[in-house]
Amino acid sequence: MAMKWNLDPTHSEITFKVRHMMISNVKGEFKTFNIELESEDDTFKNVKVTAKIDTNSINTNNTDRDTHLKSAEFFNAETHPEITFKATSLSNDVTGTLTINGVSKPVVLDVDFGGINVDPWGQTKAGFSFEGKIKRSDFGLNWNATLEAGGVMVSDEVKIAGELQFVKQA
Repeated sequence: MAMKWNLDPTHSEITFKVRHMMISNVKGEFKTFNIELESEDDTFKNVKVTAKIDTNSINTNNTDRDTHLKSAEFFNAETHPEITFKATSLSNDVTGTLTINGVSKPVVLDVDFGGINVDPWGQTKAGFSFEGKIKRSDFGLNWNATLEAGGVMVSDEVKIAGELQFVKQA
């Protein structure tokens, strides 16, 4: 019988970093997302991962930049309100299909399984950390500007990471 694990959103985050002007990183996060896991057992080897991220929940602590990122020049949030990720196996990495801006590509993310523990209220929880890199151009996120001194405004490589905690369903 399959075990179902629901995201504990108060103990989870999805973040990203991208080089800005080739001199520093800008960090952002998605505030609203849901991830469900379905596994055969507590090893998570044969797991079904379904993630949905609300594109409009992007937050870089700059309203003008967030508005630009939601526009058709980047995520096109009006037409593509969700980023999705689906996978069916998990070990030291997870391989799945990431869909951004209506474009689906295979990605591999490094995963660290933090373990399973029972909280003071009797809930069984599992924790995972993940990180990886994608090329935004692979997903049609091509906007950029050339800098006077050389280089570009926004790098193509985006580092993504997350801290995820799940609650086992009875």
